[in-house]
Amino acid sequence: MSQPIMLPPLRTILLLLLALPLAACNEKAQQGRPANLVKTEIVHLQPRQTVVRLTGDVQARVTSELSFRVSGRVTERLVDVGDHVKAGDVLARIDPTEQQADLVGSQAAVASAEAQLRLATATFERQKSLMASGFTTRGSFDQAQEGLRTAEGSLDNARAQLGIAKDALTYTELRASASGIITARNIEVGQVAQSAQSAYTLAEDGARDAVFDVNESVFLKPIEGGTIKLTLVSDPSVTAIARPREISPTVDPKSGTVRVKLSIENPPAAMTLGSAVTGEGRSRSVDKIVLPWSVLTSDQKGPAVWVVDPETRAVSLRSIVVETYETSSIVVASGLKPGERVVVDGGKMLRPAEIVTYDGENA
Repeated sequence: MSQPIMLPPLRTILLLLLALPLAACNEKAQQGRPANLVKTEIVHLQPRQTVVRLTGDVQARVTSELSFRVSGRVTERLVDVGDHVKAGDVLARIDPTEQQADLVGSQAAVASAEAQLRLATATFERQKSLMASGFTTRGSFDQAQEGLRTAEGSLDNARAQLGIAKDALTYTELRASASGIITARNIEVGQVAQSAQSAYTLAEDGARDAVFDVNESVFLKPIEGGTIKLTLVSDPSVTAIARPREISPTVDPKSGTVRVKLSIENPPAAMTLGSAVTGEGRSRSVDKIVLPWSVLTSDQKGPAVWVVDPETRAVSLRSIVVETYETSSIVVASGLKPGERVVVDGGKMLRPAEIVTYDGENA
């Protein structure tokens, strides 16, 4: 006996008949929907320079620490910070009593040695005459000769000690080693100053340096022309040109910076010691891909952009590597090639393979 054929309920048939026209309408609506209008830009290379601006100050190229060569109590302090001195000027004095006593003792020692030498000379001359006449022995003659040599050596030593005593007395006066400006003072009247203890710091006249503490990344891009333009902070009309003279080989552990000294060429008179200056340098021109910041979107890897296929006008998301983020633009290190078209505006609602339209697409 054959099984009866089960027909679908009437309700199911009606639903199927209604769904077919709706699906067709939906497909036609999608096909007729206009493509998204976006703003695009052709990727191209353009010359790029990095401008470095830093703030530093003007310092003397040669700075000397002045100190007494002998110890003693400071009795006079003749200059202060900011004073300009000339080479040989007396800056301070210490009590010379001890050195004067040493000088008197040395003078007495010289006088005694001279008397001993006169006596030894007379003895030697007498023994020499007797030796020629045969009225003395060889031993007595040799003894007189040795006594003369000893007296001569004692006199030389006494005179040397006298010279040292005279020098020590002059060392009680601290004099400027060169012309310049006193930038620091470390002694007071009544203080016992030790020999070699810094008493004054002297910034010598002559060449001037601009000193900057910079981040080490600055050295990754060579400066065009190797020169830096200096501008006086208090008066921007005062400018000068400087060249790198000395770069510290170590990084400051506290600030993480490297100290750079620039030699100022023909420093203006207004750029005095301690003046604050700004230095501006430009890196060498390099061709880079620069795009507005609005081009940026992201994918799972990081920064990305929408790239338009020139034939199909379909967009695709491509990862890029950004070299530098700037105020209104980005510098692309890799991921794009010159001649490609990217979406710079209107890409927030896009999806991969979507067809877009843009101004000038037929150009």
